[in-house]
Amino acid sequence: MASLKKGLALRTAQQLAPKVTQLAPGLTQSFVREALHRALVGVGPLPPAAQAARAQLEEQHGNVDKAVRELIENHVAYAGVEGLATNLGGLITAAIVAPASITGLAIIQCRMVAGIAYLRGYDLDDPRVRNAILVCILGEDAVRSMVKRHQLPAPPMAIATAPQHDPTLDRTVSTVLAGELIGRVIGKRMVTTVGKRVPLVGGAVGAVTDGWSTYRVGRYAGREFRPLALR
Repeated sequence: MASLKKGLALRTAQQLAPKVTQLAPGLTQSFVREALHRALVGVGPLPPAAQAARAQLEEQHGNVDKAVRELIENHVAYAGVEGLATNLGGLITAAIVAPASITGLAIIQCRMVAGIAYLRGYDLDDPRVRNAILVCILGEDAVRSMVKRHQLPAPPMAIATAPQHDPTLDRTVSTVLAGELIGRVIGKRMVTTVGKRVPLVGGAVGAVTDGWSTYRVGRYAGREFRPLALR
């Protein structure tokens, strides 16, 4: 019964996500690009992605692979805290904190993937690389499926190293990612609250879900952004 309820919740979330982005276009291209911008320039106590990456590289005595692993571990921890904080209210506060949860997770994952790309020799000012960062956040399974259906031209590595930047890809990537993030947050909240409407349960589920999602994105980014040059 529990698995049936979870499946129903996730299917409902997938149906709701496109409607949310249609009703609130600010949650499409603009919000995703703003999250990426904040990840690159720094936000609150978090320094810019490249600065954090350099600090990890120094801490790991120039070992890029170890620095990448540390970046992933750190951002998994950040995502866990973010997931806990934005999910403690349970179903009652879902409408209020959902935008914060979506934006917070997007910034954390953008920052992590950008740091990985930087460590592997990619130019974070390059629009091709920025699109590849956003595509990584979709996750390996989603990207593979979208490439197969011709919704994306290629996986992140190929996008980052394409002969030239395709401006039409900017909006496509941003809109698709916004819908994916919204779907994840809605699905997470519905799964949490269908069976048990206990606020602390919501926080625990949020922490584990966001942490695991961030770990998977980080591992995928590490495989996609293969080394270009030594720094």
